[in-house]
Amino acid sequence: MKIFWFIPTHGDSRYLGTSKGARVVDHAYMKQIAVAVDNLGYEGVLIPTGRSCEDPWLTAASLIDATKKLKFLVALRPGVTTPALAARMAATFDRLSGGRVLLNLVTGGDEQELKGDGVYEDHATRYKTANEYTTIWREILTRSHTGESYTFHGERLSVDDAKLLYPPVQQPYPPLWFGGSSDDAIELAASQVDTYLTWGEPPAAVKEKIAVVKARAEAKGRELNYGIRLHVIVRETNAEAWQAAEELIQYVDDATIQAAQAKFKSMDSIGQRRMAELHNGDRTKLEVSPNLWAGVGLVRGGAGTALVGDPETVAARIQEYADLGINTFIFSGYPHLEESIRFAELVFPLLPLETQQKLTQPNLTGPFGEIVANNYTPDENKKPIQEPA
Repeated sequence: MKIFWFIPTHGDSRYLGTSKGARVVDHAYMKQIAVAVDNLGYEGVLIPTGRSCEDPWLTAASLIDATKKLKFLVALRPGVTTPALAARMAATFDRLSGGRVLLNLVTGGDEQELKGDGVYEDHATRYKTANEYTTIWREILTRSHTGESYTFHGERLSVDDAKLLYPPVQQPYPPLWFGGSSDDAIELAASQVDTYLTWGEPPAAVKEKIAVVKARAEAKGRELNYGIRLHVIVRETNAEAWQAAEELIQYVDDATIQAAQAKFKSMDSIGQRRMAELHNGDRTKLEVSPNLWAGVGLVRGGAGTALVGDPETVAARIQEYADLGINTFIFSGYPHLEESIRFAELVFPLLPLETQQKLTQPNLTGPFGEIVANNYTPDENKKPIQEPA
């Protein structure tokens, strides 16, 4: 099981739908999050893309020297960049980071935003472009290890004698991830990518989706990994966790919800439509599956659900997804710095991770926990001293 976190390049806050409790997401703050999750043992971080975000490539590159093992999942954008340029960027990042880049293929779901980036393609055409784009990208990187060039003439894209002189560290190319729910998306995933991502739908829906993707990939002689993107609200008790969930949306008003939902409905993303249909903007129907809460999706696009509960409950729900074949989990929480630490401390020890060794055993360079009375180290098994009545 691999656990990723999230760099909130589109903003961070203690509350959704309001400027109250908001904080500036500058380089210093992003670096704080990256260093924290690297030290805690997270596998990597997802860096979002789109008009509302800082550029993911520049953000990730700026964090290479601040981290040691952390991997960076950054976006490939067909139509926004050429596949040959993207291949050089991926190889360079992989070399400079020592093999720590992962690529997230993003076709986009908002035609208005895409037109602002100069992409004038409908949903079906974007996937035709993405398929050719990914073919070229993969072949250029794969052939770079032997010095071969690559020529391709497709319906949407073409290259002649495309060649990469500096191959990536990871062979044959840095792993390619992708998420999409339409039939075109599933076909692309089955043909081209290494890890298929889903947003946090109820387990039954995720099971059905994975079965479709797996069957389509197997028909092509391919086997994929599977990941899921979720928020998380974990506290020491279930009551505290649900209270935190309600506090997160306490300043979200009906007008804001209506405006957000109207925007989501205008998109041609099937995945976004499925997220919105979990609650249809109704804040009285947000627990869409046991401990799976859709409150985030009232105003936030993309991943809109969170696992809510105490550590044991959240770990059990994670295991339910793992039993479906999910081996990678990309989490986030508000605010992202504090919640990354809280989640690691409370939940990592309950999951099948090597990281739990790091979190539960003292190291050789200093005390684990604060020294008690300047004299002895604390014992987690000791019960609190009871004051006399």
